[in-house]
Amino acid sequence: MGEATPNQTPKEFSVSPSDALSLHPSDHPGLIRVAKLLEGDNYGQWSRSMKIALSAKNKLGFIDGTIMPTGEDPRLSFWTRCNHMVLSWILNSVHVNISGSVIYAETTVDVWNDLHDRFSQRNDTRIYQIRQEISELRQGLESVSIYYTKLKALWDELSSYRTPPCCTCGGMKPFSDEQEKEKVMQFLMGLNDSFAAVRGSILMMNPLPDTRKTHALVLQ
Repeated sequence: MGEATPNQTPKEFSVSPSDALSLHPSDHPGLIRVAKLLEGDNYGQWSRSMKIALSAKNKLGFIDGTIMPTGEDPRLSFWTRCNHMVLSWILNSVHVNISGSVIYAETTVDVWNDLHDRFSQRNDTRIYQIRQEISELRQGLESVSIYYTKLKALWDELSSYRTPPCCTCGGMKPFSDEQEKEKVMQFLMGLNDSFAAVRGSILMMNPLPDTRKTHALVLQ
């Protein structure tokens, strides 16, 4: 009793659509595209773009190693299929010279760690470039909004290279406030001389407004 008869087939396993091991019918190897392929010196932006795309597809576990079934896992075939799909997304998102060096890797996490070890070390060079661009950026012939948008993009990229603080006691607030103040100063310094009056008025405020409020005040 309870034994399978010759006509019975082994129990089939399935995964729900919300499971990380599932694939949507529209998923295909060329689906995920980042704005710019990984070429080496843009690893920070590339990895951020890839993480956003993979998170949207519920596949982050394939690059951080948290989704790694054993050989006895009945869902191994589902994992293998998803692993190959994510691998194809990564291979199609890097320069051809780089893809050739990782194409024979077996798992997505191996490829991800390899790329991180090789290219994340160049972050210091990019951080220097960003800081230099921020110090040299001026409004010039651009509108205030375009100038602010360019500056904010540099701030955000620079922030992505920083390790988030572990402190949750509120002790980091003075440091965060000082960083925000520095951004306001950078923004005001790059404005054209025609904004000298409003710049002076903002600098007289206590406390100094944040960057978004400062931008709004200049536009007024």
